[in-house]
Amino acid sequence: MPRPEKYEALHWVGDAGGYLVLIDQTQLPMQLVELECHDVESVWQAIRELRVRGAPAIGLAAAYGVCLGLQSVRDGDEANFLARFQEVSSFLASSRPTAVNLFWALERMRIAAEKNRSARGAVRLHDALLAEAQSLYDEDRATCHAIGRHGAELLPDGAGVLTHCNAGGLVASEYGTALSVLFTAQDQGKRLHVFVDETRPLLQGARLTAWELVQRHIPATLICDSMAAQVMREGRVQFVITGADRIAANGDTANKIGTYSLAVLARSHRIPFYVAAPLSTFDMSLDSGDGIPIEQRSAAEITHGFGRQTAPDGIDVYNPAFDVTPAQYITGIITQRGVIAPVTREHISRLAGGSSG
Repeated sequence: MPRPEKYEALHWVGDAGGYLVLIDQTQLPMQLVELECHDVESVWQAIRELRVRGAPAIGLAAAYGVCLGLQSVRDGDEANFLARFQEVSSFLASSRPTAVNLFWALERMRIAAEKNRSARGAVRLHDALLAEAQSLYDEDRATCHAIGRHGAELLPDGAGVLTHCNAGGLVASEYGTALSVLFTAQDQGKRLHVFVDETRPLLQGARLTAWELVQRHIPATLICDSMAAQVMREGRVQFVITGADRIAANGDTANKIGTYSLAVLARSHRIPFYVAAPLSTFDMSLDSGDGIPIEQRSAAEITHGFGRQTAPDGIDVYNPAFDVTPAQYITGIITQRGVIAPVTREHISRLAGGSSG
C-alpha cells in the first residue's frame, strides 16, 4: 500500500518573532495552499472565514494568535503587555461562539500569563506564552493518537463507517479526532470502507474529509447528506462516528449541522453512533445542550454557495452552523482517557470532570 501523504493543519515558524502558517481549508481539495498569519487580525479572519476550522485547530490557532498579537508590546513594560493580552484574547474570543476549545485555549494562555507575571518583564512573559502555545500543540498531537487507539478497538475489521463533516488531521495537530479512529485502524491493518457525507452547505465532507481519506489511501465513497438513510438501510454501514465542537455536562453534543439527524437515523437502524473528542471539548459549566450557543452564519452560504446563486432573491434563509445531538442517541464518546459509555452525567463527571488533560 502507498505511504500516506503528510500534512499539517497549522504550525509555527521561527522564534517569538515568528508567524503562524495554516492550510487554507477553503482552497481544498483543488489546491493545497498555505496561509501565513503575521498578526492577530489575520488569525481572527482565518477562524471566522473557516480557513482554519475544527474545534482543536481553532484553539491552537487562537493560542498562537495571542502570541502574534503581543509581538508589538514584547519590548515594553509588563503592565502594557498584560493590558494588550486582555485586548487580544477578547478579540479572538469573538471569532466563533460554539467551539469551546477556542475559549479553553485562551484560558490556558491566561493561566500561563498569570503564572509567569512578575518582575521578569514582558520579554520573558511573551516567551512563556509561546512555550505554552507550543505545549498545547504537542498535547493535542498526543491526545489525537490516544483517541485513535481507544476508538480503533471498537471498529471491527471490514466495517462500513459513515462520518460527517471533517474531523481529521485538518482540525488538529496531526491525526484529528473522529478520523484518528480510522487512521489508527488503518495503521493496525484493519480494512474499512468509509461513507463520507458531503456536509451541506459548505461541503466540508466532500472538500476535506474525502481529500484526507484519499491522501491516506482509505477506500471511501462520497454521498449527499440525504443519502445516509438509504446507505444504512442497504446494510452498508456498521458504525457512525463524528467529531464535536462542544459537549455539555450531560453528554448533549454540538457538532456540524446534520449530525443530529444522523444520530436519529443510526438509532432507527440499530447502528452504533460514536462521538470522538478531546476532554477539552467538554463544557462542564453547561448542564445540557440547551445552553450551547449555536452560531448563525450568512444566508449567502446557502443562496450563493461557492459564488453561484441557487435560490431566488428575497427568500428567507435559516443557516445554523451546528445542531445538538441529545446524549440518549450517542452510544459512546471516545476521549483520550477512554470511552464514555453509556453516556451519562455520572460517567462524564468521572472521566472528564476534573481535568481536560
